[in-house]
Formats: sequence, structure tokens, C-alpha cells
Amino acid sequence: MKIKKAVFPVAGLGTRFIPATKAMAKEMLPVVDKPLIQYAVEEAFEAGIEQIIFVTGRGKKALEDHFDRSFEIERTLKAKGKNDLLKQIQELVPRTGTIIYTRQNEPLGLGHAIWCARDIVGDEPFAVLLADDLIKTDKPVLSEMVKKFDRMRASMVAVMEVDKEQTDKYGIINAQDVEEDIVRIDDMIEKPDPSEAPSNLAIIGRYILTPKIFDYLGRKQKGAGGEIQLTDAMKSLLKEQPIYGYKFHGTRFDCGDKAGFQMANLAFALERPDLRDKLLDFIKTL
Repeated sequence: MKIKKAVFPVAGLGTRFIPATKAMAKEMLPVVDKPLIQYAVEEAFEAGIEQIIFVTGRGKKALEDHFDRSFEIERTLKAKGKNDLLKQIQELVPRTGTIIYTRQNEPLGLGHAIWCARDIVGDEPFAVLLADDLIKTDKPVLSEMVKKFDRMRASMVAVMEVDKEQTDKYGIINAQDVEEDIVRIDDMIEKPDPSEAPSNLAIIGRYILTPKIFDYLGRKQKGAGGEIQLTDAMKSLLKEQPIYGYKFHGTRFDCGDKAGFQMANLAFALERPDLRDKLLDFIKTL
């Protein structure tokens, strides 16, 4: 089956960015002039996704409004002849029915957030994108994963090498090379101590999953941090189905981290012809 649906877990409170996120969804924080969530949604549409499923919580109205019409702004831009800006905001709004919202009423972890979308996803494979993981690449990661899924017909995650001392921040896999850029996963563990990590290959926020994952998420077994972890459910799924890792090419920015967020802003801004020279001149003064 074609991958038509993508789940975006966006119910988190963004406490690491308080006070900025006190009244603002963390996914709406801008990298240059575009909210984080927009980068992820654009990546999904580019990969052929037809339906976006946001798993939200309280305080996410701005996110919902971002992908809706704003007649006041459109009218003002049109009156002022700012047609380029008008076109940009009109292009933000997908056709009716493309975006669906559901709620995660309790902060029980990533696995629980994905389980909340089970009835919307139904009995078909689907993608999961974490907006905090912003990836700068010439080959959009989800598009490449969809191509590989079409051939391999199995669950798949994006993976990258991390510093051995940082394994306690990620889901870490033990895997064998299958072909260029693809590994077959033998085991995985959520946030292991560096002394216990089976490798330094970490799962990054792009997934393609079969609907069988909902059977394991539905058991609501708590793992690291007292939360329902997606990694634990995938570990159980391995006993029934293969799972592959895709070693993507590009630079990943952890925009859930303050330093990573600033690095992303700088990297993406330096690619803009209207900003690059000014920024480089300023950087030299530092």
C-alpha cells in the first residue's frame, strides 16, 4: 500500500523553551521565517503524503490557525499589492480534509501520542515525523524512506551516528548492514547509558511503521522516563516483522534544544541570498 498518512505528535509543552513557549506552541518557533512544523509538513507533502494527522494538546490553537485561511491578512496583502506574500500564505492551506486533528489528553510519551491516532490511520502503513528534528539535506529524508519502503515493504526508521557519550538521549539500535545506507535492526533500546549502548546508531525523528505497531502501543507499557515509548513497541514488533534503518545524508538539527535551534537558524539563514552577506559580515565582528 502507498504511504498516504503521516502522524505529527505535537502535544508537547516545550518546557525547555520557556518563557517563549508559555503561550506559544514550540512547533511554531520560527527557523528564519518559517515555523518548525511547516518544514516537517512540507517534507511530508513532498514525499507524497495525502493526509496530515496532528496529535495535539492544550495551547496548540496557533498551530491549527497556521494551516487555515486568514481572510483579514489576505485582504490586507491584496489591497497593498503584496502578491508574493499573499501567494505564500495561500499556499500554506491544504485542501479541505487534508489535515485532521486529534487530542492526546495525557502526556504519556511519544508512543502514546502515536497510539492516539490509531483510528484515523486505520489498517495501513503510515509515517511519523517529529518536527523537532529538522534535517538539512539535498534528498528529503521521508521521500527517500518512502522509496525504500515501496521496495522493502517493512517498517523503517531514520538513523545517524551520534557521539558515544550521547546515547542516553536517543533510541539506540544494534544492526547489520544490508546495502548502501540500509541496515537491518536486530535490537533497540531507549536512552541507554553509554556503557550499555549496543552502538552509537541513533533513531532520528522520521519513521515509517506498519499498523501492527498499534497492537504493542495499545498495551501501554511504560518504559524510560515512566512514559510509553515508541522504541519499546518497535523492539517487540521486531519479533514478528523486520525493521530497517535508513542512514540519511544531511545535517540534523535538534530544535528541541536551545543550541541546536540557534544552529538551525544560522545554517538556514546562510542559505538565503538576501541574508547571507549581512550575516557573514556580522559573524566576522564576533
